[in-house]
Amino acid sequence: MPKIGTFALPSAALALAAALLPQPASADPVEALATTHKSPFTCGKTFNANNWTPDHSPSGSLDWQDYGGDDINGETVRATAAGTAYFYDAGNTSYGKWIEIRHGDGSRTRYAHLATMARAAGGSMSVGQGTTIGTVGSTGGSTAPHLHYEQRTSTGAVDTSPTVDGVTVSLGQKKAVTSTNACGGNPYTPEEVCGDGYGVIDSAALTGGRTYLLYNSGNGNNCVVTLKTTNVGSPSSMSAFLEPQGATRTTNAGSFSYYAGPVVRSAPGQCVKWGGSIGSSSYTSPFEHCG
Repeated sequence: MPKIGTFALPSAALALAAALLPQPASADPVEALATTHKSPFTCGKTFNANNWTPDHSPSGSLDWQDYGGDDINGETVRATAAGTAYFYDAGNTSYGKWIEIRHGDGSRTRYAHLATMARAAGGSMSVGQGTTIGTVGSTGGSTAPHLHYEQRTSTGAVDTSPTVDGVTVSLGQKKAVTSTNACGGNPYTPEEVCGDGYGVIDSAALTGGRTYLLYNSGNGNNCVVTLKTTNVGSPSSMSAFLEPQGATRTTNAGSFSYYAGPVVRSAPGQCVKWGGSIGSSSYTSPFEHCG
């Protein structure tokens, strides 16, 4: 019986994957990964990592699913290691909305079937371990909400026994993994600060944190929030601002322990300038994300 969350990549998707990452011959040994990966979920979250065999493509990829009654649908997805994230959308086939992160040692990770992504397809962004990159969904060739996850070497070979948070999940195994990703960091996410219906569409790194631009397709509002990643819980100077083109700027600034914002504005048909600061580190975007 096919297992929940399994899928077969159609020829067009395989061609896309091959173009992005040339595949080595199956007889080639898989080299050890130098990058250490944590779970793709928020600190303390536990989900099942399933390494299906033989009915999963590519062999060695993990399907992350519910555990102990915790619903994985809509769960925040985080980078398992630092690198540069690239965003794609295969539509109703294959991976659906998916992300590839290219790490410093040349290895890569993939995150597929996402409901939302931190940037639009075709975009890219620098991420640290624990950076929010999307949310769990069921897009593309998926039969139920789950996160499809792969670890690949610099040659493109899939590691068939990937290790996350110190737990190795070999072919045919299912293991419950508790995340230590982003532990000791900010307990808030941009989505939690802005509220229901908001998704991250852009972000920029600051020394000691990050500033985020979010959008709510239900009401058309934009939201900006700046989150700390260091000195969390201790008050310090922070700000977040949002400025629709042709309108005044709204800023939330002060001494905050966790975040500045949320700054919410409606800007139908307008470009927006956004950004924030932590101490002397600041970011100001150009007018962008028009419409």
